[in-house]
Amino acid sequence: MEEQKIITSLQNPLIKKVLQLKEKSRERKKSGLFIIEGQRELELALKGGYTIKTLMVCQELRDDTEWFQKSSHPTIQISKPVYEKLAYRKTTEGILAIAKAKPHALKAITFQTKKPLVLVAEAPEKPGNIGALLRTADAANLDVVVIANANTDLYNPNIIRSSVGCVFTRQVGMGTTDEIITFLKENNIKICCAALTASDNYINTDYTDATAIVVGSEATGLSNSWLENSDQNLIIPMQGEIDSMNVSVSAAILIFEAKRQRGF
Repeated sequence: MEEQKIITSLQNPLIKKVLQLKEKSRERKKSGLFIIEGQRELELALKGGYTIKTLMVCQELRDDTEWFQKSSHPTIQISKPVYEKLAYRKTTEGILAIAKAKPHALKAITFQTKKPLVLVAEAPEKPGNIGALLRTADAANLDVVVIANANTDLYNPNIIRSSVGCVFTRQVGMGTTDEIITFLKENNIKICCAALTASDNYINTDYTDATAIVVGSEATGLSNSWLENSDQNLIIPMQGEIDSMNVSVSAAILIFEAKRQRGF
């Protein structure tokens, strides 16, 4: 990495741009750019084929510069106060990157197997829940994650943070509930919905063919469109006083039962 002037001002035009990308979904969507924070997340993004436009490095927080010296990406140095203004966390190795978003239309999805296992989440309320679902999807090596009627953009910094970079490791599609139902049917994927009514114990369902496990919001569950088009409703029996769990926990239970049946 060549010697260069360090950006120390929060009024610098590039720093203002990065702050907008960090804080405003509208700016991310308009520009097609977003911010990656942390070396692990950046390495996962690179492995996932994301295009990095600019690296921003705070050498005061780095133990070495070898990683950056090997990088072919344009690199800018920033001061510690600037980095701390831009970063969400204090333990992200002094690195930020401006990256180009990928398309997430359903038509962009490609299946690598004849019997894919897909997770569908309808209208997840919180970025943290989306991040946790993506971590589960990565742990189970799912083929695809699809988000219906998303309440936030996929590159919200809180999603990237809570997914610890797993947003970059899975194929992710986005669309409306009706679009996704049509997509699943066109690809002959069985629809299994987590629901409280007309449901069978989840362990009694066969997940060995092409299957989509569909989970809804913790507040309202799945919309009627899913229930009307479901091939099988699933229920996880509860033994306590409440009738629901965190959506990412429920999804993990269903996904790993499917993986068990498939012999992992």
